[in-house]
Amino acid sequence: MEIIRKHPFEPDYRNTQNAARNIRAARMPLYEHLVGGRMIADVTGKRPYEGMYSSDPSERRQAFADYWNFWRVLGYDTASLEFCMSTILPGNGALGAHKPGAIHSREDFERYPWDELADRYFERYAVMFDTLTETCPPGMKAVGGVGNGVFECVQDITGYESLCYMRYDDPELYADLFERMGRLQCEIWERFLKRYSDAYCVLRFGDDLGFNTSTLLPAPDVIKYVVPQYRRITDMVHATGRPFLLHSCGNIFSVFDALIDKGRIDAKHSNEDGIAHFSVWVEKYGDRIGNFGG
Repeated sequence: MEIIRKHPFEPDYRNTQNAARNIRAARMPLYEHLVGGRMIADVTGKRPYEGMYSSDPSERRQAFADYWNFWRVLGYDTASLEFCMSTILPGNGALGAHKPGAIHSREDFERYPWDELADRYFERYAVMFDTLTETCPPGMKAVGGVGNGVFECVQDITGYESLCYMRYDDPELYADLFERMGRLQCEIWERFLKRYSDAYCVLRFGDDLGFNTSTLLPAPDVIKYVVPQYRRITDMVHATGRPFLLHSCGNIFSVFDALIDKGRIDAKHSNEDGIAHFSVWVEKYGDRIGNFGG
């Protein structure tokens, strides 16, 4: 199926970038954190996610071209795309698949292959980022980067319940997990930004810190253990001249000043009306960050 626009549209990624910097854009940009494969197929008849992982360069290139085209023709200035870090973590799946997790003790932590994982990430995804860059249409750039934040990655190899027990049973291990995961993320982000930042206008990751009434960990823990790891990444992002967008679901008002002032995020995505209407976010933070709603 070919999508035909009734009105001419010239994408300009600067609209999304300015919105992330809380600068009024020349045109209000559309933004989606992601679009599911079924929706893309319903609209275009194409299934680009399947081809992205093809070992055939021509199939992979066509898949990324189809992906860019979906966003462009529907009137987006950017395409959202990241490849998740959790997929290369040995023993992952405690977060999404409710598996037991890989780290429950100091011994598990010490034998975990931390030093191998940055290489493993690029062995899996470098060719995808290369193709994304090669197929980027004029006027467009991507929003995304290295998917999954520090908290989600720690949960994915410990499990949420086990992590909560660890907080009391082994607070030193609890603290070390966030620091070591943050260090690993910095290794990946540093290499990613050197090679691929030109294809992106806004960098981001998703890290769901809360649920409908509170943060998932006590707010002081988020501020002490998670936010400093964000700052290491946002500093690298800002050094490229680009803004950083945090996606986080949940009620995170108790840590949000720290996320802005200490974590140095520039924009935030997702709000749930059951927690607070979007107008509350605008009233509280509209003069400090870009609010992407959603």
